[in-house]
Order: sequence, then structure tokens, then C-alpha cells
Amino acid sequence: MTSSHASRALTTGAVALATAGLMAVGLGAAAAHVSVAPTSTTEDGYAQLTFSVPNESETAGTNKLEVQLPTEQPFTSVRVKPVEGWTAEVVTGALPEPVTTADGATLSEAPLSVVWTADAGAEISQQEYQTFSISVGRLPEAGSTVLLPTTQSYTDGEVSEWTQETVEGGEEPEKPAPSFVTTAAAEGEDAHGSHGTADSEATDEAVDTEQASSSTDAGTDTGSTSAVAWAGLAAGLLGLAAGVTALVRTKRRA
Repeated sequence: MTSSHASRALTTGAVALATAGLMAVGLGAAAAHVSVAPTSTTEDGYAQLTFSVPNESETAGTNKLEVQLPTEQPFTSVRVKPVEGWTAEVVTGALPEPVTTADGATLSEAPLSVVWTADAGAEISQQEYQTFSISVGRLPEAGSTVLLPTTQSYTDGEVSEWTQETVEGGEEPEKPAPSFVTTAAAEGEDAHGSHGTADSEATDEAVDTEQASSSTDAGTDTGSTSAVAWAGLAAGLLGLAAGVTALVRTKRRA
């Protein structure tokens, strides 16, 4: 092999290695995790919490999801939105310690978790995700972090535990638990997170607008991350194609 051919071979190898690195970064960034999007975060109010659950296994499907609910400031109301092919159960039990609510009531029991189990054939497969929603209330005082540790189970027995708390200003942990922070009610805002009005249609429109805005905000964060990830992946694929082409040319000339 001439020095020219050797140089081309080394260049080709470098391109291939760089491409592999880019693809690894892209795929790693593209890996999603279980997240939650509340329609409202207003203290002492009610909200729909929608959990987005991607399947991250290359060989198995997600067949069970369990979300732990707060116990220090428990929800007094939890309702589940049906998901076709899945059975949902709200598990109620004794609290670690009795809790006194804002209206003076003492609670010794409350909803502790929500468990969704897939029927045969309804599992979340590769390259798929599913959403699960619950209606909860009342939300704790403004500034409270509502932590919702989640366990995701697969058909092959593997379990992903999304239970790590994210510290403000710190790096995101490897397995972050879904969470959100409650906020104070704006002037004229009621406990449901909408502005009071005598016109029922206006009220519905306000709620729909707030829900759409919340969904857009959640989608923006996820979308920006995905865009960067897929851009890296695309760059990696282009680099890989260039490397393969150079290698083939080098072999032909040799």
C-alpha cells in the first residue's frame, strides 16, 4: 500500500470513528424518560396530570406503570382517565402520619398510587409511547414540589425506576422522577385554574386555552431536546455514509 493509500485509509478510519461518536451522542440525547404535564399548577386547585411514557427497550414492551402519589401533602381526590387496553387502579391506604388539611380535617388515609396494567397485546412497543392521565386535587401551597416517582415495567421482567429528584440548578439525574412546582393563584383565578365568569362557554374556552398552552409548553421543552438529538443523529449518518464511500474508493484504488 502506498503512503497515499495509507493516508486515505487512516482518514477513512477517523471519519468512521467520529461518526460513531456522533451517533452515540445523538441516540443518547434522544432517549426520553417518563414525564408529567399538568394543566394547572395553582395552589389549592385541581389539575389533570398527563404522563408521557416512551418505550425504551429494544426487545420488550411496556406492560405496567405505577405512579406514587404524595403522602406529606396528599391528594384528596384522584380520578383516572380510561386508556383502551389498559386497566387502572387507584390504590388507597394509610398515610405514614396523619395530615391536617387547610380546612382543618385530619386525614389518616389517602390515595397512595395509581397502577396501569396492559391487557395482552396492548403493551407499548418499540418506537412507541403512550399517555396516561389522572385528575387530582387539591394541589399543595404555592412553591411546593409535587414529586411523582414512577416505575415502568417491561414484558421481559426489566424495570425502570424514575424516582430521582431533580435539584434546581443542578444536572438532571439519570432517572428523574416526574414532578412540577405549584404556583400562587393569579388575581381573579379560581381553584380550578380558570377565571370565574357567569358565561359557561367563556369558562370552557378559558380552561381549553390554558390546557393547550400547558401542552405547548411541555411540547416545546421536549421538542427542543429531540431536535438537537435528531440533528446529531442525522449528522452522524451523513458522516457514516461519507466514511463508507471513502473506504470503498480506497479499496478500489488499492
